[in-house]
Amino acid sequence: MTKPDLKLADEVAVALAAGDAVVALESTIITHGMPYPANLETARAVEQVVRDNGATPATITVIDGVIHVGLTDAQLEALARAKDVVKASGRDLAAVMVRKGSAGTTVSATMRIAELAGIKIFATGGVGGVHRGAEQSFDISADLTELGATGTTVVCAGVKSILDIPKTLEFLETQRVPIIAYGSDDFPAFFTRRSGEKADHRLDTPEEIAAAMIAHEALGSGTGILIANPIPEADALSPDFIDGTIADAVAEAERLGIQRKAVTPFLLARINELSGGRSLTANIALVKNNAALAAKTAVAHARLKKSV
Repeated sequence: MTKPDLKLADEVAVALAAGDAVVALESTIITHGMPYPANLETARAVEQVVRDNGATPATITVIDGVIHVGLTDAQLEALARAKDVVKASGRDLAAVMVRKGSAGTTVSATMRIAELAGIKIFATGGVGGVHRGAEQSFDISADLTELGATGTTVVCAGVKSILDIPKTLEFLETQRVPIIAYGSDDFPAFFTRRSGEKADHRLDTPEEIAAAMIAHEALGSGTGILIANPIPEADALSPDFIDGTIADAVAEAERLGIQRKAVTPFLLARINELSGGRSLTANIALVKNNAALAAKTAVAHARLKKSV
């Protein structure tokens, strides 16, 4: 099979060639997840967190039809300011590339590109899931099927409570995706540390996660691993407060007829407005927290791989 050309940033290419720690980062959080300039400030801060914890950041995006794995600061700023960038899941990549378009990559697209580049771990905010009312709408994120098909470990803060969390976990079980909570028995719900659902497994150190990654790959499972990393206690929002805010935003989206790809960006923006900016502050904190865990795990994974 012919692989697409990937434009690797110099520091990413050097780290991969040496077998050193690299962490993939998505770009829809920049293009569709936060307003400017918070998106740029967060992108820079998250990359710095990865570096501070011993790994090389590789922010992934599509620019003028070319897949980029790692960006310069100028490219980050241009992406943060761009107005005509599409939101691309894995299924959209080929069409965007052929028409020389630019795109922010979702979890599914970033996983796919990370796998092609040889990057084993990816940090994001939260993954998509089964939407409420999916029994009528069939609205299920491609993130879940990508986790079942691509061997990338994804570090996230769980899934947002705008989704149907029990159905999301059931779907991941069907996809054979291990769900591991970091330092907790509970599956987190993005803005809050607990969703009311238990995670399948618990691991308490980056070294344990790295060892699980190696064992999972050796088994030939062919799926990703979902690492659910609860938002830090100091940054978490009250479940009653955020659930009520989310319910209001969901009702508004339904009233306006907002569907498919437009739902999540609308809800995030509306929740931020309704929460007086508190949800954005929490979002930034949890993304940094996930980046730190991913970087520490990537370092441990690289060390283990070099020792065998």
